[in-house]
Amino acid sequence: MTAQFTQQPEPRPCDFSARFRRSRAQNVAAANRRQLGGRKALVLMGAMALPAFAAPQDWQRFEIGDAARSEAVIEPMPFEKPGSSFPGSAFYYLAADEPAPPPLAQGIHSDAKDGPAGALSTPLVRSMFVDDNNVDRNRALKCLTTAVYYEAASEPDSGQRAVAQVVLNRVAHPAYPNTVCGVVYQGSERRTGCQFSFTCDGSLARKPQRMFWLRAESVARAALAGYVHASAGLATHYHTIQVHPYWADSLSYLGTIGAHRFYRFTGPAGQPGTFRFAYSGGEPVAAPHPQSAAADTAAAVAQTDPVVLQRAFGQAQRNAVDPAAATNAATPAPVYTQELVNRGGDRLFRGDKLPQGTGIRPEYQNSGRWIAQPGT
Repeated sequence: MTAQFTQQPEPRPCDFSARFRRSRAQNVAAANRRQLGGRKALVLMGAMALPAFAAPQDWQRFEIGDAARSEAVIEPMPFEKPGSSFPGSAFYYLAADEPAPPPLAQGIHSDAKDGPAGALSTPLVRSMFVDDNNVDRNRALKCLTTAVYYEAASEPDSGQRAVAQVVLNRVAHPAYPNTVCGVVYQGSERRTGCQFSFTCDGSLARKPQRMFWLRAESVARAALAGYVHASAGLATHYHTIQVHPYWADSLSYLGTIGAHRFYRFTGPAGQPGTFRFAYSGGEPVAAPHPQSAAADTAAAVAQTDPVVLQRAFGQAQRNAVDPAAATNAATPAPVYTQELVNRGGDRLFRGDKLPQGTGIRPEYQNSGRWIAQPGT
């Protein structure tokens, strides 16, 4: 009997999968090869760029075939051309369809073509230091900042410094108060005729913007610390280019800074020796004066009239040179009653019939006269 063996079927093999972990030596070698390749690329780029930087005049930019070169030509804007601009004219060219700027007032012209601002020919001005005490310094700083802000908040730095210099020039001039606040608020008690228009036209009701106020304060602080804006010189007056006050033709025009035209006195009133740049203190309250109807009289307004002040300084100098003329000018004409006027008035008091004291002997009094009747 033969034994039978039954063979079990071999199981189906599973799919083979495994992970081979690369050795650290192989990873380091690959990293070194990559780093070396990067260095080679940098060296190659440097070798290509070095000749271009070494001889820039021989380095030509990349061109495509015979493509023509096109150079962009930048034309200046109209307000950048001499003779076609005025302060603020740039705002009229923000868009292409903006209308043309309106003409200036009658008799006014732009000074842009007269030359660069800041090169005014005027005597040099000296420094003024306001360092008396904390009260005076703080009041002077507030008043000068207020003047710079409300008069030239949108002006460039040179325009603001020129306004501050005008205030200090007035402090140094004997025709004006000797304090900063006194100069700034002079005439503010009147409805019209204030020296700085913002002190009596309601401008102080507007709350200042902090950024512009701090900018004006920095200009005022520098001026009170001795900064001198030489472009303004000895200017004591200014006005915007859009107006033409009556006194402009009587004063000496210095030049235009920003949107203001600056002037100084002529004659003795504008001489450097007239100014006294020495601060004496005593600042009043930094606020406008109370309104007063009595301050609107013609005599009060004449006290700050620049033409009247200029004429008064000229008369004072003439009086100093010729005291006799000053005595005659200061002596008022006599006033007689109607009875004396009927009797002859001033003729009664003339010395026409007084004996003559010529020192000539009587027999020679008629010497040289024509004899109408010979023998007499």
